[in-house]
Amino acid sequence: MASKTLKIAAIPGDGTGPEVTAEAMKVLAAVAKLEGFTYDVETLDWGGDRYIKTGEIIPEGGLDLLRTKDAIFLGAIGHPDVAPGILEKGLLLDLRFKLDQYINLRPVKLLPGVETPLAGRGPKDIDFVVVRENTEDLYCGVGGYLKKGTPDEVAVQQAVYTRKGCERCIRWAFDYTRKRNSPKKTLTLVAKTNVLTFGHDLWWRTFQEVAKDYPDVKTDYNHVDACCMWMVKNPDAYDVIVTTNMFGDIITDLGGILQGGMGVAAGANLNPDKGGVSMFEPMGGSAPKYTGQNVINPIAAINAMAMLLEHSGQPAAGKRIDKAVAHVTGTKMKSQAAGKMGYGTREVGDLVVAAL
Repeated sequence: MASKTLKIAAIPGDGTGPEVTAEAMKVLAAVAKLEGFTYDVETLDWGGDRYIKTGEIIPEGGLDLLRTKDAIFLGAIGHPDVAPGILEKGLLLDLRFKLDQYINLRPVKLLPGVETPLAGRGPKDIDFVVVRENTEDLYCGVGGYLKKGTPDEVAVQQAVYTRKGCERCIRWAFDYTRKRNSPKKTLTLVAKTNVLTFGHDLWWRTFQEVAKDYPDVKTDYNHVDACCMWMVKNPDAYDVIVTTNMFGDIITDLGGILQGGMGVAAGANLNPDKGGVSMFEPMGGSAPKYTGQNVINPIAAINAMAMLLEHSGQPAAGKRIDKAVAHVTGTKMKSQAAGKMGYGTREVGDLVVAAL
């Protein structure tokens, strides 16, 4: 892979997205020099401003263009002049579904020097990963209305689960748990089998069957409500969690707060299949109120870049960024909150580059 140029599509997006993307790119340039690999970034203007001007979210041929890339880096989407849901559904969900990014990977790791709301907990206690199925469940958009806008209105929203969708996600999670090789080496299925007796029974049965191929990985099960309690009470009990799209959406936000907030949380939408293209992003929104003020935290975006490199054939570069970020959060930054970091957005980027 070292000789191949890494082809990246960058979608800086809305609000503070371009600012944090710029810092991630700054770190990419520095680490590429140190690790001796080449890359090419094509920047795309997709997002709120373009939508307001042209009425299109993903331009014609856009998906084909992305399929020629090794990875996608997304800054943030969400525009104050565009109704909520339009960009999210038209860009985020559309890319996940059409590029079949069926794994959402969310590391929940407390970095040195970062505050968690959990009293008495430190980095050694909060270090687990959530693997969320990313293309099924309630997000398929299956459903409809009857007698809409009348007192007798009925709305139906259906969750869709397939054996293929469950199995490929669960199998990937087992492989990941094996590769992560933590002392716990445990994969926990999170679902709601006592109430969602069809779809989640399919998840449960598939989990049991796939587990037979991984005798070296311990397995566990939590109902999702119990998982929310245990994540707060005993976050150190978890190694890797595998869960459905809907529940994954919820518990990864809880995980984001446990690890110090959206200023540090990053995630990946993976298509791990041969020829698949994956997308990496900071978890925070576009935070338009901070646009152009040099106060937004770029750490999550830099962490997303580390994930991009780790999953695109440059794992040593990804690890190098992780180490540099831990040094900066642990010894330099006062806080992870926007405007309270003790440094500006660009200065934090410079600190990470210096620590590489």
